[in-house]
Amino acid sequence: MKTFKYKHIVPLAFLSLTLGTTSCVNDLDTIPLSPDELVSETTFGKDLAPYTNSLAKIYAGYIISGNSGGDGEQDVKGGVDGGSHASFLRCMWNMQELPTDEAHCAWNDPGIPDFNTISWSASSPWIKGSYYRLYYQVNVANAFLRETTEDKLQGRGCTAETIAQIKTYRAEARFLRAYAYTYLLDFYRNVPFVTEEDKIGNVFPDQIMAPELFTYIESELTECVNDLPEPTVGYHATYGHANKAAAWALLSRLYLNAETYIGQSKYTECITYCNQVINAGYSLEPTYLDMFKADNHNSPEMIFPLRYEGDQTMTWGGMTFLLCGLEPKALMDEINAKDAWQGVRAKSSLLKTFENQNAADQDSRKDLLHPELTANVEITDPFSYVDNGIPTVKFYNVNKDGSLPPSKEAWVDFPAFRLGEIYLNYAEAVLRGGSGGDRGTALQYVNAIRNRAYKDKNAAPIASSQLTLDFLLDERGREFFYEAQRRTDLIRFNKFTSGEYVWPWKGGIAQGTAVKDYYKVFPIPSDDIGSNTKLVQNEGY
Repeated sequence: MKTFKYKHIVPLAFLSLTLGTTSCVNDLDTIPLSPDELVSETTFGKDLAPYTNSLAKIYAGYIISGNSGGDGEQDVKGGVDGGSHASFLRCMWNMQELPTDEAHCAWNDPGIPDFNTISWSASSPWIKGSYYRLYYQVNVANAFLRETTEDKLQGRGCTAETIAQIKTYRAEARFLRAYAYTYLLDFYRNVPFVTEEDKIGNVFPDQIMAPELFTYIESELTECVNDLPEPTVGYHATYGHANKAAAWALLSRLYLNAETYIGQSKYTECITYCNQVINAGYSLEPTYLDMFKADNHNSPEMIFPLRYEGDQTMTWGGMTFLLCGLEPKALMDEINAKDAWQGVRAKSSLLKTFENQNAADQDSRKDLLHPELTANVEITDPFSYVDNGIPTVKFYNVNKDGSLPPSKEAWVDFPAFRLGEIYLNYAEAVLRGGSGGDRGTALQYVNAIRNRAYKDKNAAPIASSQLTLDFLLDERGREFFYEAQRRTDLIRFNKFTSGEYVWPWKGGIAQGTAVKDYYKVFPIPSDDIGSNTKLVQNEGY
């Protein structure tokens, strides 16, 4: 059983501070204005435990919303609901899935219909909450790094062994900060920039442009990887901590999207880091659905998880949302979720992605879509989940052997990085002209994924002539649907805004239509634009 406790983390003074009520950028100091507030000598001292708790708080910010269950003692305030709007996974999922060909949410909560129709503005509470959460993560990492320099550790009388362990912790904090900055790059492009080197105080950070932010993320990952733990497959003592393979996987994703972010191809680099991960010993989970069950911490495919541990990580966001918010009530007991909010349905375009292949009914991934539970696979009323769209389940709060975890709270870990993504990143980078790989190996990886998914193994493989970019976009949809990657994929394939490919309610009409290209990037929240004169809003907003 997993043992890394998030709920009971000691709320250290400098980590429990929250973003302010007027401006995220104003609080790019989520750090106290006075160094005395850090009380570093009493908070840290020479023992390792406070440093471990501090690092755990950084991880916890990606999992839960505050220092108690639900939305209690929320980290992020500023006029947003910390349990939903500022929940990392829930925000990311909404922003990556609802504007695409995969998911539709029937709730009329502010900002949700705008995601469905790709018509959001800079006042969206979800866009604002995501931005605040990501900067909270940046700043708790910055604060940790400020207080763990070798000079400070030696001054507190830390032993050489403790200093060596904290060196690894610092590498993890740098990875977690780079992870946050990668989403800031993907979502917002040109953003405020602050590191542990910046002066503590009420100052407005400068805006960093996408190329410079890309370079910063790249350099952070290639430097910190040297001090990260070696890759370890399956459940182990440091499961859930970032290791070298997590950094390589994030570099693979960063380089795959380099043309989108900075207008330069980095496919050779993508292949390099795919190979690093592939050679680290991971293997595909034998049964596709088992990758998304309560004991997926044992999976040989899991590279870096966002960990959920029942009542220790209870929240209204995270995996609670993915279990309760997506599921049809008819399957609530089978999924072993504590409730069925029934807000989200799959679009008919996701079903067509499955049907657009040979022997589609042999694909076990398609079985997670349940058109038999609806009278209408099309979404005729965008504000109703009753007989509108396709009930779909991706995550099961059940163990692989059918047994149940200790409670109905979420025990399923979210696979932030898994080997299946690396296989398809490799294949795409090869097809886009990257060096260091070959088409035969790319085909082998694609067919390994398909063979895992297909009930009739003879129907699974594709021929080399079928391995095209269009095929890979569909295969990524089939393999990663509901895993919060689709928007980024559609943008990379130039399908997100154009009229070449449409889906239900794209652009606000039932049959779908093109939208303006500026929607490829989210706006910087209007609060920060209004308060920081150094910021320039993204085009179109």
